[in-house]
Amino acid sequence: QLQLVESGGGLVQPGGSLRLSCAASGMSLDYYCIGWFRQVPGKGREVVSSIASSDSATWYADSVKGRFTISKDNAQNTVYLQMNSLKPEETAVYYCAAAFGLGPYDRQEEYNYWGQGTQVTVSS
Repeated sequence: QLQLVESGGGLVQPGGSLRLSCAASGMSLDYYCIGWFRQVPGKGREVVSSIASSDSATWYADSVKGRFTISKDNAQNTVYLQMNSLKPEETAVYYCAAAFGLGPYDRQEEYNYWGQGTQVTVSS
């Protein structure tokens, strides 16, 4: 059974950092592109970043370029999102998702499997 489990969310002050993890089971990251998304209540889900399956090419939303870094550890079957210089408006539930294929994909419609999400709150 394909499953994604996010962890690493929490409360952080503006300007602070967090590292999110997305542990995959039932799939190999060699064949699945992994994306990170975020959603604020009452708003649509926004794609943040993604990493390709075989060549680890990456994609970032303009709003996070230079501050967020996506990476993966194939041996651990885990994808990470390092978030630096966080802003209050980035408070959201962060989700990881998987799409079969190379990627990196920047459209939500490409993704078939989703985690349950982890809350990130940026506040002083």
